Amino acid sequence: MSLTTEISDLTRTAQCYVERHEFIQDFHYPEGTKIAVNFTCDFDAMLLRRVLNEPAGQLAQGEFGGRVGIWRLLELFNHHRVTATIFTPGRICELYPDSLKAAFAAGHEIADHMWEHQVPRDREVEYDHIVKSANAIEATVGKRPVGTRSGHSKDFLIQEGFIYDSHSSASHLPYYQYDREGEHCLMNLPFHLAIDDAMYYSFAWLGSKNAAQRITEPGRVEEMWWQAFEKAYRENGYLNICLHPFVSGRALRIEMLDRLIGRMKQYAGVWFPSCEEMARYCIEHFPATGRD
Repeated sequence: MSLTTEISDLTRTAQCYVERHEFIQDFHYPEGTKIAVNFTCDFDAMLLRRVLNEPAGQLAQGEFGGRVGIWRLLELFNHHRVTATIFTPGRICELYPDSLKAAFAAGHEIADHMWEHQVPRDREVEYDHIVKSANAIEATVGKRPVGTRSGHSKDFLIQEGFIYDSHSSASHLPYYQYDREGEHCLMNLPFHLAIDDAMYYSFAWLGSKNAAQRITEPGRVEEMWWQAFEKAYRENGYLNICLHPFVSGRALRIEMLDRLIGRMKQYAGVWFPSCEEMARYCIEHFPATGRD
């Protein structure tokens, strides 16, 4: 393959990627609101640890998240009257149903995070996983999920009543993302790894060697996230903070989050919606235009 051909192929691929995204023009909030902050929890517990075949110590951390961490985070959100979104694999409904019921009873959203924290390659199995996870959540809390944090196929998700995803980060504001065929789209609420607790507090995250990572002190993470908040606030922007109960459920990190939320609440016009509330606001006020 010649260099010219290779560049041409890359250009076409980039163009196809651009065409899969529809960014909202003139995005704005209702009068009096300056920023929306979504606090989201990826309630993986030990499921991802099992998928990655990690050692017993890592599995035990996941169990801590289900037994202790999730309850600490719920107490924190309830204290600050922050409406959080708990992205949970369907299997968690079998392992820790009481925490999901308590979260839902307190007004938090329970959303999908795959059946066993993986998207099967086989389309038939994938669809079965989507349905099983949605059914499990509905049976546990009494409401079918409308949001997901996954790489599931958009046609399947739409078929099952999903209205948004929170998985990719092509923009700093909510946007619409289409499938490769350009036929199906979902609202996407972007988050990125710079606002993900696991990136700062975990050795051997996603199979990396210990030498590649360091445990970061909560105060440093607080200041980085605070700077991200201030920047987004000045621009009437959006922030999606991703937490893991087995990571941020540790006492000193809960204290940091308590301080961080308290600082945010001192600013006027800060909205703490669930992801469903945020997605429905965007869909109602800035509907997708569609693709030819």
